[in-house]
Amino acid sequence: METPTAWRPPLFWRAAQALALAAVALLARLEVTGDVPRCLRRGPLILAANHISPFDPIVLAAACRTRDVAPRIMATGGLFRAPVIGPLMRHAGHLRVDRGTAAAHRALDEASVAVAAGSVVLVYPEGRIGLDPGMWPERGKTGAARLALASGAPIVPVAHWGSHEVLPYRAPKGMLRGITRALLRRPVIRVRFGDPLDLRDLSPGAPGVARLGTDRIIDAITDTLVPLRPHEPDRPRHVDPGRPVDTSRAHRRRPPG
Repeated sequence: METPTAWRPPLFWRAAQALALAAVALLARLEVTGDVPRCLRRGPLILAANHISPFDPIVLAAACRTRDVAPRIMATGGLFRAPVIGPLMRHAGHLRVDRGTAAAHRALDEASVAVAAGSVVLVYPEGRIGLDPGMWPERGKTGAARLALASGAPIVPVAHWGSHEVLPYRAPKGMLRGITRALLRRPVIRVRFGDPLDLRDLSPGAPGVARLGTDRIIDAITDTLVPLRPHEPDRPRHVDPGRPVDTSRAHRRRPPG
């Protein structure tokens, strides 16, 4: 098998990250804690983040910029079909995920090739904007764990809190109101890079291993999120009336040990 050509983020994507940092600074106060080890910043690496708002990709692009990381984001296929955004996403090297279609499995194959080429790949293990009533991470899909198990790449959990106060769940509906409120109030958006997680102790072919790995990833994201919302342990202070609630995918934290 041919060794994939080493991937390097295009200058366009680096510039877009700088714009994202400026956009977040305009609408909110960004606080980034934790770090990505210097030896992992150019990959191969998987960043696994919680998903609470349509504003998340912009926030994470900005936060990664502060840590000199340029991830390739696994994003919904709808963005790639958009007239202007789609070509820009492809040019930046992001990875298309057509959820709920027969082609969805190709996204994992492409992500595996990207990681093998030395990329940093950003995934949302929940597979959607979470609908947990407390806005804690939901039970994840197994794609991120399968990617880590197949590639052997380490995972850095990334948690963030506050982006839901800028863009509502149903954006673009309500987007103008949300942006206006953010401009006036400038909420705090906190992002934290957690400690690297290694799944190499798991046997890739063992029964149930993808689910076990997924639960460990979601646990790590949850642990990273806890310090970001100390005054909102049960329910978020900011309530989005357009956000539905779904408890069918509630994640049960595995006891340690």
